[in-house]
Amino acid sequence: MAINDLPILSALRTKMQWHQERQRVLAENVSNSDTPNFKPRDLVEPTFDRNGAPVGGSMGTLPMMRTSAGHVAASGAPENFDHDRGKSAFMTRPAGNAVNLEEQMMKSSANQMDYAAVTSLYSRSLGLIKTAIGKR
Repeated sequence: MAINDLPILSALRTKMQWHQERQRVLAENVSNSDTPNFKPRDLVEPTFDRNGAPVGGSMGTLPMMRTSAGHVAASGAPENFDHDRGKSAFMTRPAGNAVNLEEQMMKSSANQMDYAAVTSLYSRSLGLIKTAIGKR
Protein backbone atom coordinates (compact mmCIF):
# COMPACT_ATOMS: atom_id res chain seq x y z
CA MET A 1 0.00 0.00 0.00
CA ALA A 2 1.36 3.39 -0.98
CA ILE A 3 1.52 6.17 1.61
CA ASN A 4 -1.01 8.20 -0.38
CA ASP A 5 -3.53 5.33 -0.25
CA LEU A 6 -3.99 5.57 3.52
CA PRO A 7 -7.62 6.44 4.37
CA ILE A 8 -6.77 9.46 6.53
CA LEU A 9 -4.59 10.99 3.83
CA SER A 10 -7.26 10.29 1.24
CA ALA A 11 -9.83 12.04 3.42
CA LEU A 12 -7.54 15.05 3.86
CA ARG A 13 -6.95 15.22 0.09
CA THR A 14 -10.71 15.09 -0.51
CA LYS A 15 -11.21 17.88 2.01
CA MET A 16 -8.52 19.99 0.31
CA GLN A 17 -10.17 19.46 -3.08
CA TRP A 18 -13.51 20.47 -1.59
CA HIS A 19 -12.01 23.67 -0.18
CA GLN A 20 -10.43 24.48 -3.57
CA GLU A 21 -13.73 23.96 -5.37
CA ARG A 22 -15.62 25.96 -2.74
CA GLN A 23 -13.19 28.86 -3.14
CA ARG A 24 -13.89 28.84 -6.89
CA VAL A 25 -17.66 28.88 -6.28
CA LEU A 26 -17.38 31.70 -3.72
CA ALA A 27 -15.20 33.74 -6.10
CA GLU A 28 -17.81 33.19 -8.82
CA ASN A 29 -20.49 34.50 -6.45
CA VAL A 30 -18.46 37.65 -5.75
CA SER A 31 -17.68 38.23 -9.42
CA ASN A 32 -21.40 38.01 -10.25
CA SER A 33 -22.51 40.36 -7.46
CA ASP A 34 -23.92 42.83 -10.02
CA THR A 35 -25.39 40.29 -12.45
CA PRO A 36 -29.20 40.53 -12.57
CA ASN A 37 -31.09 37.47 -11.29
CA PHE A 38 -27.89 35.76 -10.08
CA LYS A 39 -28.35 33.50 -7.06
CA PRO A 40 -25.25 32.71 -4.95
CA ARG A 41 -24.19 29.09 -4.65
CA ASP A 42 -22.25 27.13 -2.07
CA LEU A 43 -21.08 23.55 -1.78
CA VAL A 44 -22.27 20.91 0.64
CA GLU A 45 -19.40 19.81 2.84
CA PRO A 46 -18.38 16.18 2.34
CA THR A 47 -18.89 13.77 5.21
CA PHE A 48 -16.60 10.87 6.08
CA ASP A 49 -17.09 7.52 7.76
CA ARG A 50 -14.96 6.26 10.65
CA ASN A 51 -12.28 4.98 8.24
CA GLY A 52 -11.89 8.34 6.51
CA ALA A 53 -13.71 7.32 3.33
CA PRO A 54 -16.16 9.86 1.87
CA VAL A 55 -19.79 8.96 2.53
CA GLY A 56 -21.76 8.84 -0.70
CA GLY A 57 -19.00 7.66 -3.01
CA SER A 58 -15.56 8.67 -4.10
CA MET A 59 -14.71 12.33 -4.54
CA GLY A 60 -11.24 11.90 -5.97
CA THR A 61 -11.47 14.00 -9.11
CA LEU A 62 -13.09 17.26 -10.02
CA PRO A 63 -15.57 17.24 -12.89
CA MET A 64 -15.48 19.34 -16.03
CA MET A 65 -17.85 22.27 -15.63
CA ARG A 66 -20.54 23.43 -18.07
CA THR A 67 -20.48 27.21 -18.04
CA SER A 68 -23.25 27.58 -20.60
CA ALA A 69 -26.34 25.57 -21.49
CA GLY A 70 -25.04 25.46 -25.09
CA HIS A 71 -21.89 23.55 -24.09
CA VAL A 72 -21.76 19.80 -24.57
CA ALA A 73 -21.73 17.84 -21.30
CA ALA A 74 -18.76 15.61 -20.57
CA SER A 75 -19.66 12.00 -21.23
CA GLY A 76 -19.88 9.91 -18.09
CA ALA A 77 -18.55 12.67 -15.84
CA PRO A 78 -20.43 12.55 -12.55
CA GLU A 79 -21.08 15.63 -10.47
CA ASN A 80 -18.65 15.15 -7.56
CA PHE A 81 -19.78 18.02 -5.38
CA ASP A 82 -23.37 18.85 -4.54
CA HIS A 83 -24.33 22.50 -4.79
CA ASP A 84 -26.05 23.96 -1.76
CA ARG A 85 -28.65 26.46 -2.92
CA GLY A 86 -31.28 28.39 -1.05
CA LYS A 87 -29.81 28.60 2.47
CA SER A 88 -29.31 32.36 2.31
CA ALA A 89 -31.00 34.48 4.92
CA PHE A 90 -30.71 37.83 3.17
CA MET A 91 -32.88 39.81 0.81
CA THR A 92 -32.80 39.75 -2.97
CA ARG A 93 -32.15 43.14 -4.56
CA PRO A 94 -34.65 44.64 -7.02
CA ALA A 95 -32.58 43.42 -10.00
CA GLY A 96 -33.00 39.86 -8.71
CA ASN A 97 -29.41 39.48 -7.51
CA ALA A 98 -29.13 37.78 -4.11
CA VAL A 99 -25.35 38.02 -3.53
CA ASN A 100 -24.36 39.53 -0.18
CA LEU A 101 -20.70 40.52 -0.57
CA GLU A 102 -20.04 40.63 3.17
CA GLU A 103 -21.35 37.09 3.64
CA GLN A 104 -19.39 35.79 0.63
CA MET A 105 -16.15 37.36 1.86
CA MET A 106 -16.68 35.90 5.36
CA LYS A 107 -17.23 32.45 3.83
CA SER A 108 -14.15 32.89 1.65
CA SER A 109 -12.00 33.87 4.62
CA ALA A 110 -13.25 30.94 6.71
CA ASN A 111 -12.68 28.61 3.77
CA GLN A 112 -9.10 29.85 3.38
CA MET A 113 -8.36 29.26 7.09
CA ASP A 114 -9.89 25.77 6.97
CA TYR A 115 -7.84 24.94 3.86
CA ALA A 116 -4.66 26.06 5.63
CA ALA A 117 -5.51 23.83 8.60
CA VAL A 118 -6.14 20.80 6.38
CA THR A 119 -2.92 21.29 4.39
CA SER A 120 -1.00 21.60 7.66
CA LEU A 121 -2.54 18.36 8.94
CA TYR A 122 -1.74 16.63 5.65
CA SER A 123 1.90 17.70 5.58
CA ARG A 124 2.43 16.85 9.26
CA SER A 125 0.81 13.44 8.78
CA LEU A 126 3.13 12.71 5.87
CA GLY A 127 6.08 13.83 7.96
CA LEU A 128 5.12 11.53 10.83
CA ILE A 129 4.68 8.56 8.51
CA LYS A 130 8.03 9.21 6.81
CA THR A 131 9.72 9.46 10.22
CA ALA A 132 8.08 6.21 11.33
CA ILE A 133 9.34 4.28 8.31
CA GLY A 134 12.79 5.90 8.44
CA LYS A 135 12.66 7.88 5.18
CA ARG A 136 13.47 11.18 6.82
